[in-house]
Amino acid sequence: MLSQRTIEDTLKMEYSFSIIIPTFNEEATIGSLLDFLLHETEDLKVEIIVSDGGSTDLTPFEVLKRGVRFVKAPYKGRGSQLNFGASLAGNNTLYFLHADTRPPQGFIHDIMQKLDEGFDAGCYRLSFDNDHWFLKANAWFTRFDVNYFRFGDQSLFIKRECFKSIGGYRDDHLMLEDQEIIHRIKNAGSFTIIPRTTVTSARKYIENGPLRLQWVFFLVWLNYKMGKSQAQLLKLYKKKISDTKLDTQDAAIVRPLTADLYQKSYPGQ
Repeated sequence: MLSQRTIEDTLKMEYSFSIIIPTFNEEATIGSLLDFLLHETEDLKVEIIVSDGGSTDLTPFEVLKRGVRFVKAPYKGRGSQLNFGASLAGNNTLYFLHADTRPPQGFIHDIMQKLDEGFDAGCYRLSFDNDHWFLKANAWFTRFDVNYFRFGDQSLFIKRECFKSIGGYRDDHLMLEDQEIIHRIKNAGSFTIIPRTTVTSARKYIENGPLRLQWVFFLVWLNYKMGKSQAQLLKLYKKKISDTKLDTQDAAIVRPLTADLYQKSYPGQ
């Protein structure tokens, strides 16, 4: 195993990271996350890009006052926002992270170790900021390499070239975009699960009830597997769940933007 000094020296020579965070009204969480990331990545070749979906709160202020790059994506929707941020990234490894999720200390070194082992992409296991027994059980299953147990809150690192080769996230996906892209990553390259955990907010589970919310997620996943449209999935979710982060108007504006964005950013791909 590489020593800490060897890791740091190699990182400065070979690896560069772009951390991309999609936001929509995240003033309550984005500041503390950025403080953590800035501390963790000090003196390393890391850029942070916050790709916003039209926040109406103080999210832009919290980002800009810390000197972090803030960009407004052309369309709201996690896939579109992540793709837009990636199209502006200047480094060779992309790290996608939700605003209400925190990676473990030393996460850059974790990722670099997996890159050294030859993996193209990967994620962490999951944990919640709440000790509810069901949430602990739910998180326990994320150690297994099964796509049903892949969630965006586990974060995702991926080599930039691999991300480009698969076309990025599906902009027409408002739900299950994380599981969908990991399926394509596994078909195109190698994927790993780092045996440490991110910590994510349990807010939606507490507001809606852990068992109830997980049942709704299962229904959405089942309907997705049955071929239902994103608009139908969103309607099902909104009917059963209280979540201000999704808006029914999004279903009317989703469109396949990936090819257009990436042809502009990476001509010839």
